[in-house]
Amino acid sequence: MLNKVILIGRLGRDPEVRYMPNGEAVCNFSVATSESWKDKNGQRQEATEWHNVTMYRKLAEIAGEYLKQGSQVYIEGKIKSRKYTDKNGVERTAYDIIANEMKMFGGNAQTPAQKPQPAQAKDDISDDVPF
Repeated sequence: MLNKVILIGRLGRDPEVRYMPNGEAVCNFSVATSESWKDKNGQRQEATEWHNVTMYRKLAEIAGEYLKQGSQVYIEGKIKSRKYTDKNGVERTAYDIIANEMKMFGGNAQTPAQKPQPAQAKDDISDDVPF
């Protein structure tokens, strides 16, 4: 059996980092993923899903330091359900992503982005192209 999820999306809010009594960091934030399609009338439709993400330990500290609202991120982890009672006394189930891997996409972290090296111009291109 396998419980694995992979998401690529954008943070809906800044990460919230707190520390458990044992000193380990916990980080929570939401990630939006979207998909688009054309309906039977040819109109473009889009649906957005929101995912609650939880990270622990060093990964939580990294997310709290480098991610911010709007950051694009790759998340890998597992789905975990939890039951709770809402304010009206109705029992509900929430689904969280417990992340164990994260990759930040360029330009979204609060660190200096690496500048790509410009391509070298080729002055030795021959005019004798074989086609």
